[in-house]
Amino acid sequence: METTFTYLELKEAFVSHLNGTSLEEVALGSFLSPVCVVSRGLFLILYYRAKGNLPLPHPLISHLLLDLCALIVPLVLSCTVLSSVLHQVVVSLTFVSACVFCYICRGCPQNAVSAFLQSHIEFNQVPSVTLFRVFVNVKTAISILAVDFNVFPRRYAKTETYGTGVMDFGVGAFIFANALVCPEARRKFISGSKTSYIAKQLLSVWPLVALGMGRLVSVKMTGYHEHVTEYGVHWNFFFTLAIVRVVASMLLVVLPANLLWVFALLISGFYQFTLETSELKAFIIHNNDREKDFLHANKEGLFSILGYVAIYLTGVQVGLYVMQPRSNIREWLKVLVKLLLGSFALYAALYTCQTFVEPVSRRLANFPFCLWSVAQSLFFLSCLGMADIILLFSKRASGCHFVPSSSNLSKKHPDSDRKRGEIERLCLVQAVSRNQLLFFLLANVMTGLTNSAVDTISCSNLFSLCILLLYMFINCLVIYVLHLCGITVKFW
Repeated sequence: METTFTYLELKEAFVSHLNGTSLEEVALGSFLSPVCVVSRGLFLILYYRAKGNLPLPHPLISHLLLDLCALIVPLVLSCTVLSSVLHQVVVSLTFVSACVFCYICRGCPQNAVSAFLQSHIEFNQVPSVTLFRVFVNVKTAISILAVDFNVFPRRYAKTETYGTGVMDFGVGAFIFANALVCPEARRKFISGSKTSYIAKQLLSVWPLVALGMGRLVSVKMTGYHEHVTEYGVHWNFFFTLAIVRVVASMLLVVLPANLLWVFALLISGFYQFTLETSELKAFIIHNNDREKDFLHANKEGLFSILGYVAIYLTGVQVGLYVMQPRSNIREWLKVLVKLLLGSFALYAALYTCQTFVEPVSRRLANFPFCLWSVAQSLFFLSCLGMADIILLFSKRASGCHFVPSSSNLSKKHPDSDRKRGEIERLCLVQAVSRNQLLFFLLANVMTGLTNSAVDTISCSNLFSLCILLLYMFINCLVIYVLHLCGITVKFW
């Protein structure tokens, strides 16, 4: 019993007292995913030009392996064995992709770009939003297990009180990603009375509450290591997701849609003002009074809801803007430029806040944390949008119109709809997008099973990497098979 207790203490200490990394490294890491999307698409275009046809031979397995190698493996390597040379990895992949892009687009007429900007595009879902949500989910799945291994840099893990770890951004990005596609952002208007709508939203979050209770019970019964300063003694991220969704739904019933960012600013600003002018900050950070009552036991999880609601409202505002119908590529480029400029403006505000107020704190979900989460999310979203534009131009130049998870030109091609549907069916991104909550749940279950079976702290780097790759392969394979079978798992 003594040995087990000591081991649990070591596991908790392994993820405690961390200070994070730089804002630049987090941004650089998020730039890797768009580069991977472009490289995967360019490979398919090269294959099409060489063979004159898609899908690949043995499509069910070859497309899964391609997506794993192009989209998943680089993310696993970048946060493990290649983390010390991340900038070289990103620059190298970008250079190779740029060379392939120039090769594909050689011989284009001089007016190709201007004609391309006037082209009309079509899609069922905004590709950059789908990619954003999927990659946030995938990176979360990788990180929640990788953080328990020595091969995962400690600077990427969640910080203790202040700092900007990669996993800190993952929490804010997860909230932002859910807000982007919520019913309000997709302009699904309220049917019936406001009271019945709110009641419906209360019922809709029961799977999250159930998952939160399941995690709480399983952690307490199995003695699984937990870091109480993350959310508290009884609280966890599933509860936060549920409460934020309900609170935001109540606010969205009464708040004007075009001023959501103002109210998000007021909520997070008032919360920060309270932290600075009262004893609230000291109350939350003080860690020796957990046994008093439920509030003392779970103060991080309860008070951070204010910050997450502000992030959620901002995500809804961005979703309303991005989901507006637009006719041509020039208009979408303007959207991406505005998102990027918004990101830069928020980063400037963040620098000011960190200089004159206080640093980013995921534990408090303070105003700088809200600024950082939204700024980095906008940067990531705009980069994914640019990747989509690059792929669309490559598709036009090559005559290959079947690259998955990308926009399509409105011009009709023979059998194009059938072919596109066939390729999308073989796409891992679409598979994860179809069952995102299940993918997140499966990753949590697999993380728990892996930790119960393996002494993660003592594993060598090579063995750790093998476990992480096998873990992601199993997660992706399950979701991929469900997608091929046309199964969408919903709990409500």
